[in-house]
Amino acid sequence: MPASILEEVDDLLDVAQTRRRATLLDCPSCGSVHVAQVLGDNGGISYVCTACGHSWS
Repeated sequence: MPASILEEVDDLLDVAQTRRRATLLDCPSCGSVHVAQVLGDNGGISYVCTACGHSWS
């Protein structure tokens, strides 16, 4: 058990950061997490980085 509220907050932040990494996409070009999911021309799913404009599927 954490000895203080600050240790508890640090533990919670570590868990949140780990979950964030597991659920968000990173741009393969620039590494940004600012990625949007878009519908492609053929009905497929594509992704576009709103930071650098790179797109991929």
